[in-house]
Parts: sequence; C-alpha cells; structure tokens
Amino acid sequence: MTTPARHAAALAAPLLLLLTACGEATPPAAPQPVAAEATATPPPAAAAAPTPGAVARLGSATPSRPAAKAATAVARNPGGTVRVVGPGHAYRTPCQAIAAAAAGDTVQIDAKGNSGYAGDVCGWRTDGLMIVGFNGRARVDAAGRNAQGKGTWVIAGDDTVVDNVELSGAKVPDRNGAAIRQEGAGLTVRRSYLHDNENGILAGDNPASDIVVEYTEFARNGHGDGYTHNIYVNHVRSFTLRHSWSHDARVGHLVKSRALVNDILYNRITGQGGTASYEIDLPNGGRSRIVGNVVQQGAKSQNPNLVAYGEEGSLNPDSRLSVVNNTFVNDLGKGAVVLVGGAVSTKVLFQNNVSVGSPTQVSQSGATVVATCSGDPRFVDPAGFDYRLRAGSPCVDAGRTPPAGLAPTAQYRYDLGRQARTVTGGGIDAGAFEQG
Repeated sequence: MTTPARHAAALAAPLLLLLTACGEATPPAAPQPVAAEATATPPPAAAAAPTPGAVARLGSATPSRPAAKAATAVARNPGGTVRVVGPGHAYRTPCQAIAAAAAGDTVQIDAKGNSGYAGDVCGWRTDGLMIVGFNGRARVDAAGRNAQGKGTWVIAGDDTVVDNVELSGAKVPDRNGAAIRQEGAGLTVRRSYLHDNENGILAGDNPASDIVVEYTEFARNGHGDGYTHNIYVNHVRSFTLRHSWSHDARVGHLVKSRALVNDILYNRITGQGGTASYEIDLPNGGRSRIVGNVVQQGAKSQNPNLVAYGEEGSLNPDSRLSVVNNTFVNDLGKGAVVLVGGAVSTKVLFQNNVSVGSPTQVSQSGATVVATCSGDPRFVDPAGFDYRLRAGSPCVDAGRTPPAGLAPTAQYRYDLGRQARTVTGGGIDAGAFEQG
C-alpha cells in the first residue's frame, strides 16, 4: 500500500466513528491488517475480567499485568517478512529485528525472552512496521538507556502498529523521555502497557498523522514537573483513545492532545492516588468528543478542574466540544468539570453526565447543560472506584436522547475492554454505564 493510501486508511477509522454514533463494530477475534484500526483485535477472550474494585486497587500497585495468551495466531501484517525475536529465534532483541526490517514487515517478540530485552532501545524510519508480543506480553525496560536522547522507541517511520507490548523506564537528560516518541505519520497502539516513564506516548507535530490508542493502560508516567504526561499528543490530524485506562500520572495530565480532531470514547481516566493535574487537556480545542468515559480526579490532584478545553494557545479550526454520557467524580471537591478557555465561542454541549464533587459543571457562560445527574448517584462501590449505577439510582433513565452522532453505543468494561450499550427501561441512563 502506498504511503498516501495508508494515510487515507488510517484516517478512515476516526471518520467511521463519526458515522456510527460513537460506536464501532465489535472487533473480530482474528488479527487484522494494519489499516483496519476500526475493527482492531480486542483483548484476548481468555483474559477474565476481574471485579472492578479489585482492578482499581491492584492497578497502581502492580508494576506489570501479564497479557493472556491469545487463542488465535500471532498478529502480522499481510505480506512482508515476519521477523521473530527471542530465545531460539532468529533475532536476540527487538531492536535487532527492527534494524533488519523492511517496510511492511512484522516483528514478533516472544515474551519468554523478556529478561534479555532490558536496555534494548532504538529509533527507526522504516514505514509500516507491526511490532507484536506473543506468549504473554513482550516487555522492554529502558534500564537507564535511551535512543537519540528521546526515549525507548523513537519512531520516524509512518503507519506503525504496536501491539501487546510493555514499555517502562524511559528517562533522558531533558526529562521528557518517552516510551514511544512518535515522529512519523500514523500510529496505532493496542493491548499494551506503558508505565513509569517520563512520558508514556509523546507525539510530535505532524499534520498528516492519525493516532489511535485502544485497550491500553498508562500508569505513573511523568517526571513530576508538570510538562510530562501519561499521553501527550501534539499537533496531528486526529487522535482517538478508546477502551483504555490512564491513571496515576505524576503531576502531569492523564491525557493531553492538541489534535485537530479528538475522539475520547469509553475509557477509564482516573487520578486515584496520584498527583495528576487535568484528567483530560485539549489546550487548542479542535472538533472534540468526550463520550462514555469514567473520569475521576483524586484528592492529591495538582488542579481542581477535570477537563480543560481551549485554554492554551491559538484554537484549532472547527473547535467545538461535546461531552456526553460520562461519569465525572471529583474527590478534590472544587473546580469545574469542564474549564473552557475565553477564546472558545462555540457553546459546549454537556449532556447526560453524572457529576459528583464539582461545584461547577462548565465554566463557559451559556454552555448547553442538559440532564446532568448529581447528588448521590448510588454507585456500586465508589471506594473501589466502581462507578456503575446500583438499582434505584436517580441517574437511571435520567438522560435525554443525544444529538445525532453522539449517542453511546458501548461502555467501558473492567479491565481494558468494551461492552455494547443498549438503552434499557424508560430512557437512556445518565453517565458512562447503563444500569442492569
């Protein structure tokens, strides 16, 4: 596939979301080609979902959560050479295989060799690579080393897929070391775990780039200076985050994006016991949808507001924000759910959200605030960060039909997954979950 064709295919995923009312087809079990982000492989069915409370309590204490073994063949690109890494295979480390790879190749990393991958850091310009772990989750700890003074993997090639990989320990003299430093156009990260780096993903400016992250966990990233984050996407064409969990960042934000188009759908974005600032920061606005997320601000947060929009620098064209069917919990107890910059003229839509602990819903005068459920929503287990609704919640059936293209068709499934969402009872429930 030519580079323009790959770019067009990558862009198709966020455009498809616009046409399917914030949903996407249930991902098939079989591995898919690189360009098929909209039907990407989900977490293996063999991975039993722990109870929500147990997942939340274990998340910040457990440094590595091994991936379940997939029942299907290891994912690969169609065409190209498969280069297998690990004990008994042709390549000893991932970077050896990456250095040998040609455009469109697949690098499969055997997790049985994880103990030998520490300090294996590199950068590359090869287009169309798929890098995928098997026999569990492939793990690379930077172990005090870095590529190009930037991080663990510095990707200047276009249309890269990173699947089922754990990256940790990225540190550089400039204090912004990234597990993945994205410089090319087009990146998909799925089923991965990026933790204890100065940045999880740091993506540079690239107007031809579309970035998709799904079924992935980010934890405890940040140098602690407020300039480094779990996820930091600069000026790109589009950014899609779905079915993922970002938590416990060190002073920085849980999600930060300057993209022209932002789709933040069905995620768990929780400060918990960390010192994160904003949970979601979209400083240059853009056409942005925040739909079906669980968003929690911890008591140690560095900033009282949960979501910031258009508060920094010049606005992207077509800046408009829709915040629909999310559950917001502010354990700091002050600030706004959505802080809106003064240059934003289009009125924010804030509809069908559950909001607990924030004195202000939207800071923008004249914002459209519809069917907010506050007070005591009767969560299943708020101490365990389980914000599903119990029977008898005042938020059940409390929503109103969202505008076209904004109705949630899925909901986050603990842990790192999705469930279909269908309206039950007399109307749509407020918040990220449909009760029952």
